[in-house]
Amino acid sequence: MAIDPRIRELRELKEQAKLGGGKKRIERQHAKGKLTARERLNLLLDEGSFRELDMFVTHRCTDFGMEKNRPVGDSVVTGWGAIDGRLVYVFVQDFTVFGGSVSKVHGEKICKVMDLAMKNGAPLIGVNDSGGARIQEGVDSLWAYGEIFTRNTLASGVIPQISVIMGPCAGGAVYSPAITDFIFMVQETSHMFITGPQVIRAVTGEEVTQEALGGAAAHSVKSGVAHFMGADEPQTLAMVRRLLSFLPQNNLEDPPRVEPADDPGRVDERLDTLVPDDPSKPYDMKEIILRVVDDGDFMEVHERYATNLIVGFARMDGRPVGIVAQQPKILAGVIDINAADKGARFIRFCDCFNVPLVTFCDTPGFMPGVAQEHGGIIRHGAKMLYAFAEATVPKVAVITRKAYGGAYIVMSSKHLRGDINYAWPSAKIAVMGPEGAVNIISRNEIKEAEDPEVRRAELLEDYRDKFANPYVAASRGYIDDVIEPHETRPRLINALEMLQNKQDTNPPKKHGNIPL
Repeated sequence: MAIDPRIRELRELKEQAKLGGGKKRIERQHAKGKLTARERLNLLLDEGSFRELDMFVTHRCTDFGMEKNRPVGDSVVTGWGAIDGRLVYVFVQDFTVFGGSVSKVHGEKICKVMDLAMKNGAPLIGVNDSGGARIQEGVDSLWAYGEIFTRNTLASGVIPQISVIMGPCAGGAVYSPAITDFIFMVQETSHMFITGPQVIRAVTGEEVTQEALGGAAAHSVKSGVAHFMGADEPQTLAMVRRLLSFLPQNNLEDPPRVEPADDPGRVDERLDTLVPDDPSKPYDMKEIILRVVDDGDFMEVHERYATNLIVGFARMDGRPVGIVAQQPKILAGVIDINAADKGARFIRFCDCFNVPLVTFCDTPGFMPGVAQEHGGIIRHGAKMLYAFAEATVPKVAVITRKAYGGAYIVMSSKHLRGDINYAWPSAKIAVMGPEGAVNIISRNEIKEAEDPEVRRAELLEDYRDKFANPYVAASRGYIDDVIEPHETRPRLINALEMLQNKQDTNPPKKHGNIPL
């Protein structure tokens, strides 16, 4: 039987759309170590789940000879699919078509899928690979960016938004990913910057490569713009799938629980000897986290940025939690400007999407120094304080060692509406460390002593006995219990189970004014 000509035409148009800019451009994309838009979709989504929208859309520009070149679908592929059986919406820019440049219809396609994601309460994933605005369309291209930015803002805190940078993302285009919740980049092939090397050279005289200026390493280590960095595109897309396994579909749902294989009552005797007796000696907080969470499975966020603070996702008895912890190996776990920003952003994300917070505290305080003060440590540190105080999700904290001054308060203390606060016997909770405290409050006594060094040592020992332990805070109800380290996992799980129906609210308001 002959095929209906209309069906033949439909099939031909679909084949054109799947080829994007054509075989030669696809080969050039592959030569750069990059996949095509549809190859990326195949790796990201469950097999056979993708349903495309607006495959037959074409641009409307009639200037500069553009009317003779109207590829179907234009320069972005949009639609919906599934990850681990759960609905997601996607848009993937196609660099093989006009360099992935943003036209008016390109923007309209993205806005349509964003609107659907909001209406149906499902995550939105955007894969960015674009040369920027389509110059031939002038202000219409800028319209597209503005409409996308507005939707990113309105969707913030309502549905998870994930940006995957898999090529260039420059100029105004960077602000859409910047508004989203998480940014993934690929080593060597991803680049983000407001102004490129040529403009910088012309304006400031500085010489810099694209990779050094805005590559994945630069944004994962130095700027903190990127939350995750993959070695290649398949690994990066697998990381996106893994991240979504910890997240709910929207702000009205709870995170997805999985059936745990790890015993919720499991204890770990190694924890009893992990914290050194010497308070100045470092240890690896990640070892504590891995020993406490389900199956040692921890997905760290911002792993390479502000490494004195650890944040990321794990599970406790199958339930996703957000982890916030100091890293005593790095700067003794002090809170500085970058760590405060990193922590505040992560805490607020967890609070938006009903992910309970588990905190491990070992910090000597906020970072001192002229550079930190002039850089605004007061303003930045306040962000983390604000985030913990504002959060209404279950909040459980463990003080493993040092918790001094304002940093003790900030780390999900009772005074910021922390629900359950535990301390290990090694915990030291005080306004400041013994050395600094004794030097201030007993300065004259030490100075006038017959042997100042002996007297200082005596006063230090006395201070440690009185304050450098968890029992003074526990006697006042600021610590709910002093627990043995090996029982940390079952105690945390039990507390989180008790808190799973927690109800807490903030005063009615349009929104707060966090010190940005």
